[in-house]
Amino acid sequence: MAYRPTVVDTAPDLSTLTLGVEEEYLLLDPDSGRNLPVADQVLAALRGPARDQSRQEFRHSMVEMVTPVCADLTELRGHLVSLRRSAAEAATAAGARLVAVGATPVAEPHRTVPDEPRYHAMSRRYGPVAHDPAVCGCHVHVGLPDREMAVQVCNHLRVWLPVVQAITTNSPLHDGYDTGHASWRSMQLERWPSIGPTPYFDSAADYDRTVDELIAAGIMLDAAMVYWYARPSSTYPTVEVRVGDVGTEVDDAVLVAALVRSLVATLADDVRAGVTAPNVRDCLVAAAHWRAAHDGLDGELIDLRAGGTRPAWALVDELMAVIAPALLRHGDLGYVLAQLARLRRDGTGATRQRRVLERAGDLHAVLGDLVARTAAA
Repeated sequence: MAYRPTVVDTAPDLSTLTLGVEEEYLLLDPDSGRNLPVADQVLAALRGPARDQSRQEFRHSMVEMVTPVCADLTELRGHLVSLRRSAAEAATAAGARLVAVGATPVAEPHRTVPDEPRYHAMSRRYGPVAHDPAVCGCHVHVGLPDREMAVQVCNHLRVWLPVVQAITTNSPLHDGYDTGHASWRSMQLERWPSIGPTPYFDSAADYDRTVDELIAAGIMLDAAMVYWYARPSSTYPTVEVRVGDVGTEVDDAVLVAALVRSLVATLADDVRAGVTAPNVRDCLVAAAHWRAAHDGLDGELIDLRAGGTRPAWALVDELMAVIAPALLRHGDLGYVLAQLARLRRDGTGATRQRRVLERAGDLHAVLGDLVARTAAA
């Protein structure tokens, strides 16, 4: 018998939802384009709110900046602009350039992990996988304090996240070459045993029981290593969507945050109404994510609701039709329509990188464009 989520009658007000964004960036050598291991210097140079909103990452060539909880896109964009500006200035002072790109485009000679017990434990457990070249994502948190509802929303998100992933693709280059994938970051991350599409769970108890079993089996060190593409956050009362590459431009990040918030709001309404999430086979969900990482918005995606493949933009249009009421409720519809028009015209981050490479025939031109777009905030 198909699982039917319990109708939640006493859920919190879902008319408008808060949101926050975590962005990871690379620190690149301005001459060679290689990753520079200067994260400690960059973090030490940050001051004020930027220092408090920075995080050490799993690589010496990465920094992460985290916005506070925001009520609207204007506030969110303001924080992202300020954080990028502060991080870029600190990177320049350390002899590097801050670049918002999904995967290491040239090379990372220095792959040891920072001197933290947890990072050393991960290195011992996962071996060479833990020393792959750095990758950078954009994680969107949407406030949803009811954890049971959060798990059920994640069930509903499974059929839509490949579309979100395609919109964010921004890592076609690796080792100095075009990989043929719009998101090489997604391909690298598949080597980790606790990263991938979110499984389907009957309840929050089912979710917790499964995580405990995976920890006991040695697949994860602890619950913080649940790196599924959507999850109830282990730290905040949110649903966290972590499927996307970091976007080169600030508006790439704000667009994805707006889409994810309205998608979560729409699906939370479905959960409250007792709508059943489609329980699509895991192999098909994984295939849809592979296709999204490969094609981005320039090809076709797998339609997990109807089956088969369809033009990517047709599924983007269907996503918009589903979430338009929530976008309107949050005051985000006009902004999202304008940003999607920009993507139709200019392409995703992956498409933009390829166009620069084709036009200039020079990888350094691509890196220069990435630096400029990251700093354009």
